Amino acid sequence: MLQVKILTVSDGVVFGTREDKSGEILQRHFEAAGWEVADRAVTEDGEDPVAASLKRLTDGFHGLVVTTGGTGFGPRDLTPEGTRSVIEREAPGLAEAMRLISPLGRLSRAVCGTRGNSLIINTPGSSKGCVETVDAVIDVLAHAVKLLVDNTDPHPEEAPGNHRGGSSGAG
Repeated sequence: MLQVKILTVSDGVVFGTREDKSGEILQRHFEAAGWEVADRAVTEDGEDPVAASLKRLTDGFHGLVVTTGGTGFGPRDLTPEGTRSVIEREAPGLAEAMRLISPLGRLSRAVCGTRGNSLIINTPGSSKGCVETVDAVIDVLAHAVKLLVDNTDPHPEEAPGNHRGGSSGAG
């Protein structure tokens, strides 16, 4: 079973002035999709707290780490900077696909990438936005995570009509 860890980045949640709604909805969403939620954590906003939490969550872990919060333009929204400081390789295609899901996606500064055997993706702090952005890439996340350990996971079949060359099937 594939494992996911969820990191909520929010001063309000840390200091008890806000509920962790996005973390809760992400947990339910991943469990419904067949993933095991291995951990849920909370950290305050800021580059250093995010980086420290991501290091702790990814050390020795083979799976997905999803952050929620801190991807916007607020003065303490530094989740992308914290993520960028710990990842070893960026996965820009994931972040680009996640930004395309709604007009508000254009305001996202989210970063995706790998650290060791973990794939890290940033999502917005809103309950709706975090699920929408995960859904934009969930079809490839399992394959990406499996490839981090060995490169023998077979490539997923392309959807009908999405192949290159040959007939489009229209006629």
